[in-house]
Amino acid sequence: MVIPVPPAPGEFPLTCEPALVVLDTNVVLDWLVFREPSVADLVDDVLSGRLCWIATSAMRAEFESVLRRGLACARGVEPAAAMAVWDRHACLAPAAPPAHRLRCADPDDQKFIDLACFAGARWLVSRDRAVLRLRRRAAALGLSIRRPGER
Repeated sequence: MVIPVPPAPGEFPLTCEPALVVLDTNVVLDWLVFREPSVADLVDDVLSGRLCWIATSAMRAEFESVLRRGLACARGVEPAAAMAVWDRHACLAPAAPPAHRLRCADPDDQKFIDLACFAGARWLVSRDRAVLRLRRRAAALGLSIRRPGER
Protein backbone atom coordinates (compact mmCIF):
# COMPACT_ATOMS: atom_id res chain seq x y z
CA MET A 1 0.00 0.00 0.00
CA VAL A 2 1.29 3.44 -0.86
CA ILE A 3 1.06 5.97 1.94
CA PRO A 4 0.29 9.42 0.56
CA VAL A 5 2.85 12.09 1.28
CA PRO A 6 1.49 15.06 3.25
CA PRO A 7 1.66 18.46 1.59
CA ALA A 8 4.84 20.48 1.94
CA PRO A 9 4.87 22.97 4.83
CA GLY A 10 2.81 25.99 3.91
CA GLU A 11 0.60 24.14 1.41
CA PHE A 12 -3.07 23.59 2.15
CA PRO A 13 -4.30 20.20 0.94
CA LEU A 14 -7.10 20.24 -1.61
CA THR A 15 -7.99 16.59 -1.08
CA CYS A 16 -8.71 14.59 2.03
CA GLU A 17 -6.00 11.98 1.51
CA PRO A 18 -4.27 11.56 3.80
CA ALA A 19 -7.04 12.24 6.30
CA LEU A 20 -6.93 15.69 7.87
CA VAL A 21 -6.62 16.14 11.62
CA VAL A 22 -6.66 19.24 13.81
CA LEU A 23 -4.71 19.06 17.08
CA ASP A 24 -5.41 21.53 19.85
CA THR A 25 -2.53 23.19 21.66
CA ASN A 26 -2.67 20.88 24.67
CA VAL A 27 -2.38 17.82 22.44
CA VAL A 28 0.66 19.32 20.70
CA LEU A 29 2.14 20.06 24.14
CA ASP A 30 1.49 16.44 25.12
CA TRP A 31 3.49 15.43 22.05
CA LEU A 32 6.37 17.89 22.01
CA VAL A 33 6.82 18.84 25.67
CA PHE A 34 5.27 16.21 27.96
CA ARG A 35 5.96 13.15 25.75
CA GLU A 36 2.56 11.83 26.83
CA PRO A 37 2.11 8.15 25.86
CA SER A 38 -1.57 8.67 25.02
CA VAL A 39 -0.60 10.63 21.88
CA ALA A 40 1.98 8.10 20.62
CA ASP A 41 -0.28 6.49 17.98
CA LEU A 42 -1.51 9.87 16.80
CA VAL A 43 2.04 11.19 16.51
CA ASP A 44 3.08 8.06 14.60
CA ASP A 45 0.21 8.63 12.14
CA VAL A 46 1.25 12.26 11.61
CA LEU A 47 4.95 11.44 11.22
CA SER A 48 4.26 8.57 8.82
CA GLY A 49 1.93 10.63 6.63
CA ARG A 50 -1.20 8.58 7.39
CA LEU A 51 -2.67 11.78 8.85
CA CYS A 52 -2.13 15.34 7.70
CA TRP A 53 -2.04 17.70 10.69
CA ILE A 54 -3.49 21.05 9.67
CA ALA A 55 -3.17 24.26 11.64
CA THR A 56 -3.33 28.01 11.22
CA SER A 57 -0.82 30.73 12.01
CA ALA A 58 -2.97 31.65 15.04
CA MET A 59 -2.56 28.11 16.37
CA ARG A 60 1.18 28.33 15.82
CA ALA A 61 1.31 31.66 17.67
CA GLU A 62 -0.65 30.20 20.60
CA PHE A 63 1.72 27.23 20.86
CA GLU A 64 4.77 29.49 20.68
CA SER A 65 3.31 31.77 23.36
CA VAL A 66 2.77 28.83 25.70
CA LEU A 67 6.35 27.68 25.15
CA ARG A 68 7.67 31.17 25.92
CA ARG A 69 6.04 31.05 29.35
CA GLY A 70 8.78 28.62 30.42
CA LEU A 71 6.82 25.39 30.28
CA ALA A 72 9.15 23.77 27.74
CA CYS A 73 12.36 24.76 29.50
CA ALA A 74 10.99 23.47 32.80
CA ARG A 75 10.59 20.09 31.11
CA GLY A 76 14.03 20.16 29.49
CA VAL A 77 12.69 20.94 26.03
CA GLU A 78 14.25 23.72 23.97
CA PRO A 79 11.41 25.94 22.67
CA ALA A 80 13.16 26.47 19.32
CA ALA A 81 13.41 22.70 18.83
CA ALA A 82 9.70 22.24 19.62
CA MET A 83 8.82 25.02 17.17
CA ALA A 84 11.00 23.40 14.51
CA VAL A 85 9.05 20.14 14.86
CA TRP A 86 5.79 22.11 14.71
CA ASP A 87 6.94 23.85 11.54
CA ARG A 88 8.12 20.61 9.93
CA HIS A 89 4.93 18.63 10.53
CA ALA A 90 2.02 21.08 10.61
CA CYS A 91 0.45 21.94 7.28
CA LEU A 92 -0.49 25.61 7.44
CA ALA A 93 -4.01 26.34 6.35
CA PRO A 94 -5.62 29.71 5.76
CA ALA A 95 -7.59 31.27 8.59
CA ALA A 96 -11.00 29.65 8.68
CA PRO A 97 -14.31 31.50 8.71
CA PRO A 98 -16.49 30.91 11.79
CA ALA A 99 -18.25 27.56 12.01
CA HIS A 100 -21.71 28.95 12.64
CA ARG A 101 -23.23 25.57 13.41
CA LEU A 102 -20.68 24.67 16.09
CA ARG A 103 -19.97 27.31 18.70
CA CYS A 104 -17.56 26.57 21.51
CA ALA A 105 -18.19 27.93 24.99
CA ASP A 106 -14.49 28.86 25.16
CA PRO A 107 -13.71 31.49 22.48
CA ASP A 108 -10.00 30.59 22.61
CA ASP A 109 -10.85 27.10 21.33
CA GLN A 110 -13.18 28.21 18.55
CA LYS A 111 -10.30 28.44 16.05
CA PHE A 112 -9.78 24.66 16.23
CA ILE A 113 -13.44 23.96 15.53
CA ASP A 114 -13.59 26.54 12.75
CA LEU A 115 -10.58 25.04 10.98
CA ALA A 116 -11.78 21.45 11.36
CA CYS A 117 -15.18 22.34 9.89
CA PHE A 118 -13.82 24.61 7.14
CA ALA A 119 -11.16 22.15 5.97
CA GLY A 120 -13.33 19.05 6.22
CA ALA A 121 -11.04 17.43 8.79
CA ARG A 122 -11.91 13.91 9.81
CA TRP A 123 -10.79 14.45 13.40
CA LEU A 124 -10.27 17.17 15.97
CA VAL A 125 -8.18 15.87 18.87
CA SER A 126 -8.57 17.73 22.14
CA ARG A 127 -8.62 17.33 25.91
CA ASP A 128 -10.61 20.52 26.38
CA ARG A 129 -14.03 19.98 27.98
CA ALA A 130 -15.67 22.81 26.06
CA VAL A 131 -14.54 21.26 22.76
CA LEU A 132 -15.46 17.72 23.83
CA ARG A 133 -19.00 18.88 24.69
CA LEU A 134 -19.54 19.45 20.95
CA ARG A 135 -18.90 15.81 20.02
CA ARG A 136 -22.45 14.80 19.17
CA ARG A 137 -23.22 17.92 17.17
CA ALA A 138 -19.89 17.68 15.35
CA ALA A 139 -20.50 14.03 14.47
CA ALA A 140 -23.72 15.04 12.73
CA LEU A 141 -21.55 17.25 10.50
CA GLY A 142 -19.02 14.49 9.79
CA LEU A 143 -16.37 15.63 12.27
CA SER A 144 -15.17 13.28 15.00
CA ILE A 145 -13.96 15.09 18.13
CA ARG A 146 -11.78 12.77 20.19
CA ARG A 147 -9.50 12.71 23.19
CA PRO A 148 -5.92 11.58 22.56
CA GLY A 149 -5.74 7.80 22.49
CA GLU A 150 -9.38 7.30 21.49
CA ARG A 151 -9.99 5.33 18.32
